Amino acid sequence: MSPTTVRDAGQHPAGTSDRKFKMISFSFAFIFLITGVLVRAFSSSPSSSYQSLAKREVPEQAQVIDAKSFNVLPTVLPVTVANGSSYFFIPPGQTLDTLTEKPFHVYHDSFYDVIGSNPTLTLIASGGEDLLFHEAAVWYPPTDEMFFVQNAGAASAGTGLNKSNIIMKIALPEAMAVSSQRNATGSVNVQTVDAPAIRNSNGATNYRGQLVFTAEGQGPNLPSQLVVMNPQEPYNTTILLNNYFGRQFSSLNDVAVNPRNQDVYFTDSLYGYLQNFRPYPGVIPQVYRYNDEAGAVTAVADGFGLVNGITFSPDGAYAYVTDTGANRGVWGWNFTYPASIYRFNVQDDGTWENRKLFAYVDNGVPDGVHCDTNGNVYSGCGDGVQVWNPSGTLIGKIFLGKTCANFNFAGDGRMVILAEDDLYYATVNASGGSYIEEK
Repeated sequence: MSPTTVRDAGQHPAGTSDRKFKMISFSFAFIFLITGVLVRAFSSSPSSSYQSLAKREVPEQAQVIDAKSFNVLPTVLPVTVANGSSYFFIPPGQTLDTLTEKPFHVYHDSFYDVIGSNPTLTLIASGGEDLLFHEAAVWYPPTDEMFFVQNAGAASAGTGLNKSNIIMKIALPEAMAVSSQRNATGSVNVQTVDAPAIRNSNGATNYRGQLVFTAEGQGPNLPSQLVVMNPQEPYNTTILLNNYFGRQFSSLNDVAVNPRNQDVYFTDSLYGYLQNFRPYPGVIPQVYRYNDEAGAVTAVADGFGLVNGITFSPDGAYAYVTDTGANRGVWGWNFTYPASIYRFNVQDDGTWENRKLFAYVDNGVPDGVHCDTNGNVYSGCGDGVQVWNPSGTLIGKIFLGKTCANFNFAGDGRMVILAEDDLYYATVNASGGSYIEEK
């Protein structure tokens, strides 16, 4: 319809269409302008996977680490010098002392939500040259105690074929009482648990009101097995599983219970063989699923170098598995092998699909792994505890300046960190350490 026809029909006075067209054009231009501003604002907001760190009040024991400060370095050292086995990357302007003085390292704004306004890190015990604080950190809420085990493979531990490693525990209230101190060594009583039936334990989790340990075994005639322990005296034990259709597992490493189906999932690695206290392996490194009602054991994942830690997202929809393949045990380190965390989708029937590389750590290898209630993923690594958001972005570290094999939450805002010869207690804002009652 032409403009003349419109006017002749008496619908609009002369010139109204031109003015309306200009108003509409201006309105659309204004909308596009506002939309562009909002898109730019949200793309740089703290909720984005990558963004500049906002100017926020930094807690006393925390510091901001700006990744842009080391995107381009004047010298990049060769791999014979700078590798994850013995080298800590120190950002420009920092020293190892300054990094450990303020151990909560903020790489991403969301780490402030993890650590809260006043995070603390306290050294609560030291084993000297004895690597007492290594693996199997598990919180038992009824007594508010944290259990953990000695390193079974280190030569200095004197374990292996000579003796089994030991299980220990601490009372959390004792650690809480000294959390305002940086060094409270000797203030917390480290108790030995008398459970000799568990040979060279390496992983543990809550199970039907008790604890289940992965026992690596000892020599050719004491096989790897899952062992249930009463966490209170007399610490009696029951073997839950010790074979796969008559074949020995190689060296059971870690265990977790899926919060959705409550089946037991565990990893079987090669560390007992690599550390000379288990025979040549008869099966490949895999992840298994155990349904205790039917007694069924199934393999759910393979393709690992040295499968290690395992955990689940809070809703049980994702499984996270660490691969410490770069750590070749007595054969040394080889960083052409994995130092990685993989994520799997857990299906409704308990099987796993969609293996995805979730993270590759920058120091050492990822060992023990846990999630907080918001789905952030934590792992013990070569320099402490590293933390990623659910998208796999490194958001922060609890920097120890030394290896952390394992750690665990003790409910709301409490964490115990195992650093081989040292034991730490941390207070943060995040929560974890799920406790699953009997079915």
